[in-house]
Amino acid sequence: MKHEERIASELNIAPRQVIATIGLLDEGATVPFISRYRKEVTGSLDDLQVAGVRDRIQQLRDLDARREAILKSIKEQEKLTPELEKKINEAQTMTALEDLYLPYKPKRKTKASVAKEKGLEPLAIKVLEQSNFDVSSEASNYIDSEKGVESIEEALQGARDIIAETINENAEIRQKIRELFMKKAIITSKVLKSKEKDADAQKYKDYFEWDEPIAKIPSHRLLAIRRGEKEGFLSMNIAPEEEEALDIIVRQFVKGNTEASSQVETAIKDCYKRLMSVSIETEVRMETKKKADEEAIVVFAENLKQLLMAAPLGQKAVMAIDPGFRTGCKVVCLDKQGKLLEFTAIYPNEPQKDITRAGETVKHLVEKHNIEAIAIGNGTASRETESFVKKLGLPSSVIVAMVNESGASIYSASEAARDEFPNEDVTVRGSVSIGRRMMDPLAELVKLDAKSIGVGQYQHDVDQTALKKSLDDVVMSCVNSVGVELNTASKQLLTYVSGLGPQIADNIVKYRNENGPFKSREALKKVPRLGDKAFEQAAGFLRILNADNPLDKSAVHPERYKTVEQMAKDAQATVRDLMTKAELRKQINLNQYVNEDVGLPTLKDIIAELDRPGRDPRDQFEAIQFQEGVNEVKDLKEGMSLPGVVTNITKFGAFVDVGVHQDGLVHISHLSNSFVSDPTQVVKLGQKVTVKVLEVDVPRKRISLSMKSDAPQVKKSVKKAPKTQQRRPAPSKSKPREEQIPDGDLQAKLAMLKGKFGQ
Repeated sequence: MKHEERIASELNIAPRQVIATIGLLDEGATVPFISRYRKEVTGSLDDLQVAGVRDRIQQLRDLDARREAILKSIKEQEKLTPELEKKINEAQTMTALEDLYLPYKPKRKTKASVAKEKGLEPLAIKVLEQSNFDVSSEASNYIDSEKGVESIEEALQGARDIIAETINENAEIRQKIRELFMKKAIITSKVLKSKEKDADAQKYKDYFEWDEPIAKIPSHRLLAIRRGEKEGFLSMNIAPEEEEALDIIVRQFVKGNTEASSQVETAIKDCYKRLMSVSIETEVRMETKKKADEEAIVVFAENLKQLLMAAPLGQKAVMAIDPGFRTGCKVVCLDKQGKLLEFTAIYPNEPQKDITRAGETVKHLVEKHNIEAIAIGNGTASRETESFVKKLGLPSSVIVAMVNESGASIYSASEAARDEFPNEDVTVRGSVSIGRRMMDPLAELVKLDAKSIGVGQYQHDVDQTALKKSLDDVVMSCVNSVGVELNTASKQLLTYVSGLGPQIADNIVKYRNENGPFKSREALKKVPRLGDKAFEQAAGFLRILNADNPLDKSAVHPERYKTVEQMAKDAQATVRDLMTKAELRKQINLNQYVNEDVGLPTLKDIIAELDRPGRDPRDQFEAIQFQEGVNEVKDLKEGMSLPGVVTNITKFGAFVDVGVHQDGLVHISHLSNSFVSDPTQVVKLGQKVTVKVLEVDVPRKRISLSMKSDAPQVKKSVKKAPKTQQRRPAPSKSKPREEQIPDGDLQAKLAMLKGKFGQ
């Protein structure tokens, strides 16, 4: 089966769509460009389908490259038979290829290779044939002191070593044992005795004595155990019942009940214990880790997408406050484009509690800079600072809202922040970032390493290359779906525009600084290194709000301007008229503009753009209002209903900020009255929700929440599950604490995760 046909079958699309998409990708087109501006070519594949084709064809090409390397190696050894070549060419996976190559793969000295050097291979072959002969008598013929074979037992041991390696390198039996591991192996976790009392090991306490079928273990639990092993607290083992594995090998290789057969059985036991079980366990570890990584990356990518696509406040004058106690609150004022106008510090909280002077400062700055919104970071002293601001009697038109500040401190110390604010300290830069996040979360968050934003789970444990690729795809998809204002965008934001990248983005900013704002998309061609291909890929995603040509502020690609101009001409109107008068657009018969280059999908997109030029797909901004008087964990009471906002989503539930400086966990079993297998089916990042407090541990700041309409309070009697339940919980019952450990900037949440939420 050709690659195109295989991909088409796997993705359930037509081969012609795959062929067309691969052709565009090979020409250098990006996923956003193909899915947005080449719908006629691909049959309207969306960005996920295009990315699927891109990733799969790369995997298959890598497989082909490895296939060629293996064939070349075996040919050079003069061991390539027509039968082997056929098997290699028909191999559909990298694992199958490597199994076929294993007997021919150059390897270091082994017991078998040493035995072969001693001339024992003929004996091994005869024993493996298992005919009825005197094994000891035959082995005595191979005693040779010069070769290092001193006895019959040494000769037989060498023969068994060769047989063990031969069996281990058999592709068919390896596949059978591999399947046994994947279906029936048990993953076992135990605490290292020397670390049992270690304080840092206690977060893995549920895994001090744990076993579970590898086929059923959730990805987050596997990653938790692997992390415990990596940190030196746990030992992990994956294996099926040994007797069942040995039985599979015996049935294939033991041919009778001869003396030689007994030797083969002994070799099989050695093969399995010393070679095959070790190598297959390694493979299973890698394969299950890969699957767990994929699931974790999907969770992280979806969270990141929701965070990046959070509702923007828009271009308004903003005051941003990074709250604090002893060190005070850092205050910055930004204009409608996010430019820093002024900064200072106020001390409205303990220990100074200079409320009068702080209030006067805030009121003065609000009036001086015509502030329209105040963004308050959600870290230390956030609720106290919010309460202080709301009591100042500011105009009701001034929006006051909490902003998630995860990663702001990382940005403030970054090269990007230093480049923009070389003369300001990290506290000012961090406050600016908080304010800009309110104005446009996407534009600001792209400046951060996505892993530092603080959403997802186990992002530091998964394959970092795969994670980066996935997150880059998400960021690029979000940036291009929203569009970028060419004259105000940062270098970091421009980097993710289709067809640009870091160097061209930097050149655009330099050109803009030297020559002033761009007047048209066409002027982009004057930017150094921005050639025709880059222009084609990027132009449709860049916006110029005050351009002479009104289409330059829309998502209509410049290559289709003539089509729009013809529409306007036929309607006896201008392009601007088409964009402002709905009655003119309704009169357009799209069929008359269909030709070999432009089809109905693109024409419909054009009309949609003329209706709402440069429309933003994100929701309208809405500030979250937390419960008055509930500012700290100690203010929470069991049974209390509270407003909150979803801050993180994992496979086992969602974290919700209820305004007490410590997020609570809504376990997956408490997300809905009906069964939920995927938390993203119920909630999304940034969503406003109402939760009920199930359990509060004030000293440890642990909060268990529910979104069920009939959520009962957790009874004290079930706070601690029996030890037997902790070891082998049913899927629907208690969950180990480690399932709830998120990552990134969520270190403050780690303490709460030792509790038994949702049990």
